[in-house]
Amino acid sequence: MRCLSNTPIGACLLIGLFAMALASPCRAVAQATPPASPSDASIAKAVGTIKSLQADSIMIASESGGDVTATLTGSTKILRVPPGEKDLKNATTLQVQDLQPGDRVLIRGQSSGDPHTIAALAVIVMKQADLSAQHQREREDWQKRGVDGLVDKVDAAAGTITISSGGLGAKRSIVVHTGKDTVLRRYAPNSVKFDDAKPAPLDQIKVGDQLRARGTRTPEGSELTAEEIVWGTFRNIAGTITTIDAANNAVTVHDVIAKAPVVVRIISDSQIKKLPPEMAQRFAARLKGGAGTNAGANDDQQASPQDRSAQTGGGAPRAPDSQSPRRAGGGPGGNGPSDLQRLLNRLPNSKLADLQKGDAIVILSTEGGDTGVVTAIQLVAGVEPILTAAPNRSLLSPWSLNTSGGEGDSAP
Repeated sequence: MRCLSNTPIGACLLIGLFAMALASPCRAVAQATPPASPSDASIAKAVGTIKSLQADSIMIASESGGDVTATLTGSTKILRVPPGEKDLKNATTLQVQDLQPGDRVLIRGQSSGDPHTIAALAVIVMKQADLSAQHQREREDWQKRGVDGLVDKVDAAAGTITISSGGLGAKRSIVVHTGKDTVLRRYAPNSVKFDDAKPAPLDQIKVGDQLRARGTRTPEGSELTAEEIVWGTFRNIAGTITTIDAANNAVTVHDVIAKAPVVVRIISDSQIKKLPPEMAQRFAARLKGGAGTNAGANDDQQASPQDRSAQTGGGAPRAPDSQSPRRAGGGPGGNGPSDLQRLLNRLPNSKLADLQKGDAIVILSTEGGDTGVVTAIQLVAGVEPILTAAPNRSLLSPWSLNTSGGEGDSAP
């Protein structure tokens, strides 16, 4: 079974080698730990990231929440396995001094009765450097063999999904084929992070969802046999701010598409950007096919080397994006969401206090719950010229966002 490129490694551990370890702990680490007996304390397990180390203990940030301290003894086995391994055949022995903060671990040991303390019998490690290299390979493969678009049709009986791809430029239909080995994951409400995406069946995909798939394409590119699929129900909101509720970190927007007020919640992970007037004018001209059609190229030429590095995958790890010029808008110089996102990536982050009543904004969010309140993934202000040029277009795409939480857990 395969893991998505930016699925937190704790989930990968559970899917691969660590799934076996948790399902049958003694079998997976039979050579690493003594068998448990009825008189032994109950077996405890923890998966997470190393926060700090001492000669006789490891503190990890557990994926189940909170910190867990594992005490080490001379009999504790520390084993390093490469990402993707499903047994301990290729494991190598480490010493505690070989571990570093940021390494991912599965700890198995004896419970002390305190859920935050384990007497470690075995520590299985995936080194941060190994994971970073794997994530890079995965990102490159998503860019090379991935497709994305809006779902037009789902045929659950045939196992196919038809998507329209191409942003704001020339669109084309792609038929995505699924099989029994295809990994299917759906984003959780109010999140575009891989660690929040959960396995879900094909029949949950519906028309209008945004979907990304990776696999083998036919030579003409009209069909793809998918190895992995991730999708979500996202919403683009465009309009003007009518009220700002600083106390509750929310704004009310009159949505020009739905022609109704929407309450938008701002959280710590929300990205807020303000588009400079000249940049908004240039992008609006591109949408109208005016004199600014080369604005994106000019903006790229004016970018610093650091900016260009960030656009092409430098900096914090993130999931594969759709910023390749050959794919944005269907060809070079396309004017799709990817192009706008490349401009936004160079802008500093703003705050709720920087917004004013009457500002024209566009927002990317996941669908809200029954309360009618949505959570902003990204909010962009200063877009009045763009809304005038394309009032009903979806301008922001989750696939091109860099919402990394430091672990590469962002949207593809």
